[in-house]
Amino acid sequence: MIPFPSRFVGIVSALIAVTIWAAFLLGTRWAVSGEFSVDELLLLRLLTATIITSPLMFKLGVLVRGQSFISTFMLTLGSSAVFPFFISLGLSYASASDAGALAPGMLPFWAALFSWLILGERVSRMRLFGLIIILIGAFLVGFWQIFHGTEPSAWKGHLLFLLGAGLFSIYTVYFRQSGLSPTHGLVIGLFWGTLVSVPLLLFFGNISFLTVSWTQIINMSILQGVLNAIIALLFYSIAIRQIGSAQAGAFGALTPILALIGGVVFLGEAVSLVKVIGIMVVAFGVLMASGVFEKANFSLPSKGENYE
Repeated sequence: MIPFPSRFVGIVSALIAVTIWAAFLLGTRWAVSGEFSVDELLLLRLLTATIITSPLMFKLGVLVRGQSFISTFMLTLGSSAVFPFFISLGLSYASASDAGALAPGMLPFWAALFSWLILGERVSRMRLFGLIIILIGAFLVGFWQIFHGTEPSAWKGHLLFLLGAGLFSIYTVYFRQSGLSPTHGLVIGLFWGTLVSVPLLLFFGNISFLTVSWTQIINMSILQGVLNAIIALLFYSIAIRQIGSAQAGAFGALTPILALIGGVVFLGEAVSLVKVIGIMVVAFGVLMASGVFEKANFSLPSKGENYE
């Protein structure tokens, strides 16, 4: 059994991480629906996070050695620039509640699929059942709106959410193979993501900040570059260390629910009964796909696992 202090720290850390993820979806939806462009948000994310983590870059190093071209691309640009860009762009078309179900909600499905395709890993029957449930919930969230035409452009956002989640899942597979710690992987991604993406954004992106105040810029910098890009990952890593990856992953089921509640309360998003049911189905599927119900997962991480 996991000691109570460690379990308490792990649970609190996981709750903080998933709350930040939901806040990121809500804040980004508000920003791209108003005065910010997607390019401006990505610029704030990369610059803020890179400045804060620059001491770690000098300490840990930013070179990727012994990796394939695809692996190097995923480790350097995948999580830092590509994934958040597609999610943010999707939020300019579809609601935060849709994003909660189709982005973080679909991660277990994509992760299992690409782990099987790339690594040859198989999943247990219970996890497979959870993945099927996730697909059913995603179908209810996405295709119901398409069939009924309630949000004509939402399908574009849905495709971008699925694309972003799929690419991030490929990144996680290559990250596991790399042997890097979460902190080292974070600074490598931020360094190369900033080095490559920021010049492209400044020269070719929609960057002006003419319609936003300094207060709004600071708030978005904190949300994008500090809370989501750094703090959420660190707390999630603590959760994995304290209670194990399966139980930490189970808390991801809260993200679609928090995004749904936050979208209604803070953004005034309208949700149908079918969408609510679909999001709840996705959340339940995430819980099952995490493997938290399997007895073998109720244990401390093995000594060989590195969660630094």
